Amino acid sequence: MSVALVGGTREDMAGTAITSVGNTEGSPVQIPAARYHAPAFAELEHEHVWPKAWIIACSIDHVSTPGDLFEVRIGRYSVLIVRGRDGELRAFQNACKHRGIALCSGSAQDLKHLRCPYHGWMYNLRGELTGVPSHRGFGAQMKKENLSLTPVRVETWGPMVFVNLDMDAMPLAEYLEVVPEDSAALELDSFRCYATTRTEIPANWKLVADSFSETYHIQTLHREMLGSIDDIDAGQEIWGRTGVSRQLYGAASPRLIKSDNQAIWDSFIITQGERMGITESCPAPEPGEGETMIDVIGERVKLYQKDVKGLDLSKWSNHDVMYMHQYNIFPNLTVLITADILQVLCARPGDATDRAELVGMTFEREAAGVPRARPFDVDMPMDQASFGFVLDQDVKILENAQRGVQQPGLTHISLSCEEARIINTHRNLERYIGIEPSEITGGPA
Repeated sequence: MSVALVGGTREDMAGTAITSVGNTEGSPVQIPAARYHAPAFAELEHEHVWPKAWIIACSIDHVSTPGDLFEVRIGRYSVLIVRGRDGELRAFQNACKHRGIALCSGSAQDLKHLRCPYHGWMYNLRGELTGVPSHRGFGAQMKKENLSLTPVRVETWGPMVFVNLDMDAMPLAEYLEVVPEDSAALELDSFRCYATTRTEIPANWKLVADSFSETYHIQTLHREMLGSIDDIDAGQEIWGRTGVSRQLYGAASPRLIKSDNQAIWDSFIITQGERMGITESCPAPEPGEGETMIDVIGERVKLYQKDVKGLDLSKWSNHDVMYMHQYNIFPNLTVLITADILQVLCARPGDATDRAELVGMTFEREAAGVPRARPFDVDMPMDQASFGFVLDQDVKILENAQRGVQQPGLTHISLSCEEARIINTHRNLERYIGIEPSEITGGPA
């Protein structure tokens, strides 16, 4: 059952799904603007959200081999994910049990132990304390078994690794609700991560996540897309902590008064042409009898995958290729999936309320039996980073968004039902933080 949490409760909205246009009845949904800049609210998030929610950390490709290590930072929190010599995936809080010094940073391979860089305390990859220099100074009663690293829950979905600092948290599969089942036909396990980027953004993490949580802005910010996306009938479903929007490409937006096959073709080349291996305008192929440009572009995408990577995508229809499933997972994750694409966008809190990190993970589908390889990880300044034509537009607008929400006259932001996934994020924030009664007002009667 899908649940659209817009203005009402989970019960009175049960069983509904909404189109991109949304519900035209009722008043706008209003949310306090201070949530995007107030240090007090950020502190509540650090206390109640980040150590309690499941957060994506890295890909399986980062920690696929015994001895691999990857550090993920979530605001003030730091977690080490390690692949043990026994092949098991484990995670620990990144703090030596001596004086609390962070043991590692970044990533590493072929490790046999973790050694504190300050005083040399040694841990194996199970997190057990194995060595203490000058241990006699700590007294005869010191017991190493009581000083193991603090464990962190770690689980996987497809090629993605998630962590949760709350050892009593629900399993990841339960947290994700119906998302794994809903996306199962797209076979996520066959994707491999080949690159990640981390970029500091001058905006609150929620503004970053909001950019990938609604299609309302397409008609203004992404006008180049209108020729090749149906942004009106982009249905949305919300299940609780998660939601999805499904967007069909290869068809013009109903907002356009007129369009033709060449306009659809050109729009797709500008915004996603690399999926076909075409980056410059050229004459559009004519659809065959009973076909549309969805079929033309879908076949070109399949052909490109076969020619370049030897992948046979024939099991998926052209509509499977051209439908983008955009999953939002509380609090900060967007996962974009088609038959040929898996892209992950994650917004993490920065060192101030008006700072965030945008982490992008790019995956490619690989044929069965292709061994995993270490992804290429890079930190990119915002003025040098490129996420692609469309996402670059999203990122560029964020500095202006942060400046606006901090103005004293803006006490609330006003959202439409089309922005239901953003509203749902705030409802979940209230639930985790314990805000009751709700500070969110408006919506359908």
